[in-house]
Amino acid sequence: MSQSRIRLLAGLGVEGDAHLGRTVKHRSRVAADPTQPNLRQVHLIHGELHDELREAGFIVSPGQMGENITTRGIDLLALPTGTRLYIGETAEVEITGLRNPCDQLDRLQPGLMAAVLGRDEQGQLIRKAGIMGIVIAGGDVKPGDPIRIGLPTEPYRPLERV
Repeated sequence: MSQSRIRLLAGLGVEGDAHLGRTVKHRSRVAADPTQPNLRQVHLIHGELHDELREAGFIVSPGQMGENITTRGIDLLALPTGTRLYIGETAEVEITGLRNPCDQLDRLQPGLMAAVLGRDEQGQLIRKAGIMGIVIAGGDVKPGDPIRIGLPTEPYRPLERV
């Protein structure tokens, strides 16, 4: 479900989102330790995943898989942990890790969770359901806003699930 804008709030996440807050909001994480920092304030998915899913017979549009921001032309999954995304005029998001897809995707469409998982040549699990981040600087984000990438200092740390 595409929106005309979302508002990112520094240190909290997306205004009005279920995951808004400084500490974890996901039920399983709250049950484990409700004081954990919320590393999942913003969920980004590459629009190319929607294309791939459509080719596999799924009907998925931006926002349906819980993402707050859909990108194009950025290999989100290849970015290292700590990358900063400067979005629009003022928003800044620091990438914390990979989204770990859950079975809620299968409630949207049966088989969707398996479709966003894969294996590499070594048999390692590949999570394709997007990346998560925290809001460093707030601001409004609108469709078509430019995104500038700021890589962290080397050595880069690969993304892991958060």
